[in-house]
Amino acid sequence: MNHWIEASPQGIYVRPADAWIDPSIPVDRALITHGHADHARGGHGMSWATPETLAIMALRYGTTEGTPVGYGETIRLGGVDISYVPAGHVLGSAQILLEHAGERVVVTGDYKRRDDPTCAPFEPVPCDIFITEATFGLPVFRHPDIGQEMDRLLGALHAAPDRCVLVGAYALGKAQRVIAELRAHGHGDPIYIHGAMERMCDLYRDFGVDLGELHPATAASADQLRGKIVVSPPSALNDRWSRRLPDPITAMASGWMRVRQRARQKNVELPLVISDHADWDELTATIREVAPSEIWVTHGREEALVHWCGMHQMKARALALVGYEDEDEG
Repeated sequence: MNHWIEASPQGIYVRPADAWIDPSIPVDRALITHGHADHARGGHGMSWATPETLAIMALRYGTTEGTPVGYGETIRLGGVDISYVPAGHVLGSAQILLEHAGERVVVTGDYKRRDDPTCAPFEPVPCDIFITEATFGLPVFRHPDIGQEMDRLLGALHAAPDRCVLVGAYALGKAQRVIAELRAHGHGDPIYIHGAMERMCDLYRDFGVDLGELHPATAASADQLRGKIVVSPPSALNDRWSRRLPDPITAMASGWMRVRQRARQKNVELPLVISDHADWDELTATIREVAPSEIWVTHGREEALVHWCGMHQMKARALALVGYEDEDEG
């Protein structure tokens, strides 16, 4: 199949379409899976993505050019049928299904299998080649139920009414999910947010995601913030911005909070294991479900997942793509 789809350090190249998927450098034609900066970049000649991803790219990177492709819609480039299928990662995230010469390839981008009130759920697509992420591709990574983590967060809040809980959560996807999950678990109080999150939360609302009553944290006094939840980017947890908060309980929402050393390094008092990626069991179950002839593994703990595939008589290879980091904090 390498005659029409190729992996290079800069991304996945679809030769007959003369297009790249999530390229790390500007290209003439780019197919974008979602809006995180390690997948979506400006400077492309032409871009195709879901309407939500294009809106996110316009907000974050100032890109104004792009052709929207809705979920379930198919476009044709150079004899390749290209469809966008929900990935369940963040608002607008998509797997890209490529069909050409009787063969089917699915590029997942980033994905998760858990319910998320802020985005469409992952849809498994049978294929010949399955190109999967492996951010949490080690058996040690098994994410808990998010309800358990919400109970821990709300329990900490109620146990210390004179303090606030400051939750570090990435500004695209994780912050909105944490807020929406708090609402789903009965937390109706105003939630206070860092200024860097206001426009992205507004964008989510524009696409119909209900986040409840939000206020800028900088406009509130310390007394107003007692007994309240404040959500900020992880970078603000320990900087000058947070010093005005009333004795905050510092929390962090990330799949990496499973690793105690990471929590200690960030001075996190309340680590919340909340991930927007598939864990080990979900990665392996998804591979079994889509039943590909071959698996390509990208940006993550590639070796362990490739080894698992070999142990189960599945053909697999690791791709040495560049520029795919933990940009969305897990």
